[in-house]
Amino acid sequence: MKTWLFDSALPVWRDVGLDTAKGGVYETLNLDGTPADVNRRTRVAARQVYSYALAQKMGYQGETDSVIDAGLNWLSGPAAAPGGLVYAVLAPNGDVVRGEFDFYDHAFALLGYASAFKVRPDDKSLEAKALKIRDTLLTTYKHPVRGFEEANPRTLPLKTNPHMHMFEASLAWIEAGGDSVWKDIAAEIAALCLDKFLHPENGSLREYFDGDWNPLEGEMGRIIEPGHQFEWAWLLVRWAQISGDDKFIAPAKRLVEIAEDFGTDHDRNVTVFELWDDFSPKDKKARLWAQTERMKAYVALQSIAATPEDKVGYVETLIKGAEGLELYLSTDIKGLYLDKMNPDGSFVVEPAPASSLYHIICGIDEMLSVAI
Repeated sequence: MKTWLFDSALPVWRDVGLDTAKGGVYETLNLDGTPADVNRRTRVAARQVYSYALAQKMGYQGETDSVIDAGLNWLSGPAAAPGGLVYAVLAPNGDVVRGEFDFYDHAFALLGYASAFKVRPDDKSLEAKALKIRDTLLTTYKHPVRGFEEANPRTLPLKTNPHMHMFEASLAWIEAGGDSVWKDIAAEIAALCLDKFLHPENGSLREYFDGDWNPLEGEMGRIIEPGHQFEWAWLLVRWAQISGDDKFIAPAKRLVEIAEDFGTDHDRNVTVFELWDDFSPKDKKARLWAQTERMKAYVALQSIAATPEDKVGYVETLIKGAEGLELYLSTDIKGLYLDKMNPDGSFVVEPAPASSLYHIICGIDEMLSVAI
């Protein structure tokens, strides 16, 4: 997988995925290797900064600065909004398509700046831009009790997914040497997850909430995404290791258990998209990103395994997860990938989304950290 990443994926997403004419990065690449010049989500520019900064940390010898620079310039150029914030979606020429606040995109802007700062620690402007976003989130978009709002004035539902990525960005800034506020934010989100996001009876993670952090009434309040369960587990284990508080371990293990036992189709060896909160299937399509989160969760669990036997079991399932990811990497042009598997095992034929490279490189990097 590292060979595929280094020799094929990183070169193609740099050489073809970078828009050298208009700036920024392409949202998708067609499976024939040509760019699809469609509207661009700001989160994708931030994710490509993350990907190529991480590639540097992984020892990739290819050129990375051009993509990092393009992503950072897009964040602080066309995507820049008042107050240090960012617009969510832009046209290829830089015109704003969707300008309302999007918490999710700001979490990724923070992650992108942290990733760049890790490889460019002398560039203090990266931290300054991140702090401006963070401070605006804290002053303007903070929930009155815990967590963050989706808009100001409030819109509902409140969502766990942007909080997950804010948690991820906070951990990245802790690792990058950021100030103590990042730890405070991470601690608050971790506690909010245990207290409100997790189902009190079965330990599953809900996605959508009312303004008081109660699960939405009706179907939306019952949705479970197994990929997110794996992803939260990975983050909670990391937080337990950073904070020294083991109370996050058991809930993380339960999230993995649900996602593996009920959210993974073992005939196809893939994690599916959605379940209901009684663990019955809602959507049996399988997205690429969920396979990388399965890998990351088992990397986390093997790192805290109580016995050598437990570690072996976790690593064996990690390998199965990696084999599930490999199913998506079979394309005519090496380095591209497929994104959606149908319930019958066939794939949707569509352009490869740049946003998935972030998931893939993180999953591979985590897997490479395992000492067997």
